[in-house]
Amino acid sequence: MRLFLKYCIIIFLITTGFITAQEKIIPIELTLNEAISIALENNWDVKLSQKDILRAEEQINEAYANAFPTVSLTGRYIRNIKMPVLFIPPGNPFNPTDQTQTIELGADNSFDATLSLTQVLYSQKVNTAIKIANEYSELSKTAEKGTKNDLVLNVKKAFYNVLLMRELVKVSKQGNEVAKANYDNIAALYKQGVASEYDYLRAEVQLANTQPTLIKTENALELSKNYLKNLLAIDVNRPIEVKGEFVFTELPESFIEEESENAVQVYPLVQQLGIQSSLLDKNITIQRSDYYPTLAAFGQYSFQSQDNTFKFNDYRWAKSFMVGLNLSYTLFDGFSRGARIEQAIIDKEKVDLTKRKVEEGLKIKILQTVMNMNEAKKRIVAQSKSLEQAEKALKIAQTRYKSGVGTQLELIDTQAAMTMAHTNYAQAIFDYLIAKAEWENAVSIQN
Repeated sequence: MRLFLKYCIIIFLITTGFITAQEKIIPIELTLNEAISIALENNWDVKLSQKDILRAEEQINEAYANAFPTVSLTGRYIRNIKMPVLFIPPGNPFNPTDQTQTIELGADNSFDATLSLTQVLYSQKVNTAIKIANEYSELSKTAEKGTKNDLVLNVKKAFYNVLLMRELVKVSKQGNEVAKANYDNIAALYKQGVASEYDYLRAEVQLANTQPTLIKTENALELSKNYLKNLLAIDVNRPIEVKGEFVFTELPESFIEEESENAVQVYPLVQQLGIQSSLLDKNITIQRSDYYPTLAAFGQYSFQSQDNTFKFNDYRWAKSFMVGLNLSYTLFDGFSRGARIEQAIIDKEKVDLTKRKVEEGLKIKILQTVMNMNEAKKRIVAQSKSLEQAEKALKIAQTRYKSGVGTQLELIDTQAAMTMAHTNYAQAIFDYLIAKAEWENAVSIQN
């Protein structure tokens, strides 16, 4: 019995300690700018793009390596199981017989070591490859910029979605509170015999109907937070709270016009395609360089020795040293060089066409986002007035019902109209914020 009580106490202490530890977890409070900063630092896609930049820098080093001399050292040991021979033809002072004679050459053990150096003196490919490597590094940096630009857009959308869901939770709670107050009022009147049973039941049903909507919006709020945490690479079990008012702040027209005018030149994808076009232009040069010769200088220093023993100190080493030039040129390759050049030209033309397509699509996207902002602004103004009228109508309906002039149906309708007005107003603000975020993405504004 004592042992059982001891285990119960231990389990209780562990459980209460765990609960206390859970309660001490402080939510991470995030503003929009803080969320963007965390995402740019921790997001997986950004980290991958940074690895691409490092890889491109190493490719530059590799390209420069082709311009430096190549030095190699080789060594070889040969054990002659059967000796090589020298053939001596018949009928000469060394072989007066009428048959070819053989003489064994060499020793049981053969050693040689060679130090070689090769330096390319002229090759169009080497110089062009260095330029390509440098531009590829710029391409990787531009790609990272594009990744960050898209990430910022996704973070903004996720952040605004959390604000929207938080606002809709408030709307649902407000609707629930209004329905609860209405139910309490009618229940009191029903007890006094002033309200009918039908009105009482309708009020009870109306209150019950607000619960599923509240639960649904609360769940949607948690899901939107989890998506934001995923973008920020925050543990899904770590609670977060977003800081920011769900309000409408209009961008100045002059600012929109100025940034939209310069958007095409700074848009990351357009810049990437421009660099790709330049890379493919240099690839054409690479392919054409096959029509030019390659000139390289070389040098070689060798040690050689043969002996039947392993007494290295007694070996006689033969040394040789040579330098020279090597000129290579392909005379005929079955017309493959011309085909490769044509393919390279076609690839560049495809990228140029894609660049023009993206530029035109970007212009349309900018116009569309500006139109969406303007449309959302008009809806915000209209829904703001509708919200004021709905709140006023609800108060009138409540007063009319208490005075015995209004009906339960009238009261329920005004409650639903107020909830709808709140929802539409919040949705209009959300649509404006999303349109603004997409416009900022199109003009490459990340803050």
